[in-house]
Amino acid sequence: MPELTRRRALTAAAALAAAAGAQSLLAPGASAAGHSHEGSLEPFDEVYKGRRIQGRPAGTDDMGGGHHHGHGGGYAVFVDGVALHVMRNADGSWISVVSHYAPVATPRAAARAAVDELQGAALLPSPAN
Repeated sequence: MPELTRRRALTAAAALAAAAGAQSLLAPGASAAGHSHEGSLEPFDEVYKGRRIQGRPAGTDDMGGGHHHGHGGGYAVFVDGVALHVMRNADGSWISVVSHYAPVATPRAAARAAVDELQGAALLPSPAN
């Protein structure tokens, strides 16, 4: 049996990652565990760690949400009534202006991550682009 080297281990890891990527292309809308996230865009309204977080499909009644030019995937998120800029990534994950480098699975999770990151500080409104 050939000796396991760093190069062979990295090659095997790359092959596994490519196979996992191909599987996700063949089964769009399904996660690795076989669960669909299609229902993740349902509206929500809850209190999380003492902060009110809300999310709903974007519309004309969203407080200042019209300037996002579709980056939020047609979804608006609010923390204590202040619009939280969210964006959907190409892989289906979500990020926010507050937790930009920590992608999450849903807009609700993005709102919760923002509350965690704010640590009690107020979310300031983003200026219109």
